[in-house]
Amino acid sequence: MINFEDAYKIVKNSVKTIGTERIPFMNSVNRILAEDVKSDIEMPPFDKSAVDGFACRAEDLDMSLEIIEVVQAGQTPSETVKKGQCTKIMTGAPIPDGADTVVMVEYTDTENNTVTMQRKQSKTNISYRAEDVKEGQTVLQKGILIKPQNIAVFASVGYTQVLVSKQVKVGIISTGDELTEPENKPGMSKIRNSNGYQLRAQVEAMGAKAAYYGIAKDTYDDTYEKVTKALTENDVIMLSGGVSVGEFDFVPEVLEKAGITILFDSVAVTPGKPTTFGKSENKFCFGLPGNPVSSFVQFELLAKPFLYGMMGYDFKAPEIKLPAAKDFSRKRTERKAFIPVHIVKGEVKRVEYHGSAHIHALSSADGLISFPIGVNTIKKGELIDVRQI
Repeated sequence: MINFEDAYKIVKNSVKTIGTERIPFMNSVNRILAEDVKSDIEMPPFDKSAVDGFACRAEDLDMSLEIIEVVQAGQTPSETVKKGQCTKIMTGAPIPDGADTVVMVEYTDTENNTVTMQRKQSKTNISYRAEDVKEGQTVLQKGILIKPQNIAVFASVGYTQVLVSKQVKVGIISTGDELTEPENKPGMSKIRNSNGYQLRAQVEAMGAKAAYYGIAKDTYDDTYEKVTKALTENDVIMLSGGVSVGEFDFVPEVLEKAGITILFDSVAVTPGKPTTFGKSENKFCFGLPGNPVSSFVQFELLAKPFLYGMMGYDFKAPEIKLPAAKDFSRKRTERKAFIPVHIVKGEVKRVEYHGSAHIHALSSADGLISFPIGVNTIKKGELIDVRQI
């Protein structure tokens, strides 16, 4: 058994990236950008008005001004502003020659074709050419997780075919004769398979591809058949169950026969002690515990950073530091513990949690807190790092 920090290092150091592809920019949300994006234009491309108002010379603000032209966004001014003159201008329209300031329309009185300034202003209200972005400037950096707000940046610089990392393919197998699929009502000694679908959802939520291979029976042959098929068709396989020390836990032996070298098979952590990780030359495997909370948590802690790494993204889990609403305590301290919590009025509270089989506990959880090895109490008011989920 190794400690969690060592397991994490082994997983991260095993990452191998899987290549790139170009896709339409509107299909790129939640993918990983694989090259720097540079602007092909200056932004703004010309000096433009930041407000609706009147473009004039700053030295003329104390006099009444003649309106010589009206310019809307998308139009080009045709008149040069001279002493005693101004151009009525809309937000986004180019600044006419001769003008060096724009007075907001709210600061003026207009009578016939004449404008009088009623209030002083300190700003020019001009967005100057290239003040936001220069031509050739990097606007988005390689390795980011593409978000909806990045789509506007792609559009603004004409980057319509986006180079992204390929989606890692993950084959998911549940193991155990006690399992039945969700559409079946379980009989005596049976339970519905929740892990396979939970893991599939976790994989797909991070922009990877998940393929479900069903339930492997508690036989060596069936487990080996599903494992070898999944390895052939995917970059990573992920099994739940069959990784502890029971009589019918065939997974470690099957993985070794399939060419996977086991790098660790037990982690000093709860939930999730019997977590397994292994690899061949270019294939990888996670063996996750059968209890749903354990499989969920170890996916978040170990598998998610690994899968993101294969797609070129250095994943850092979002964390916030908040005070404990009450004392947190535990009896056994020989393993690092992760506890589901929720946040109420800026404080951290424990959710009702009966152990690693209590799948419903995660539905009300906002995050996880950790107890280091040897620590049994977190005091009320103590600031805790909450890993958001």
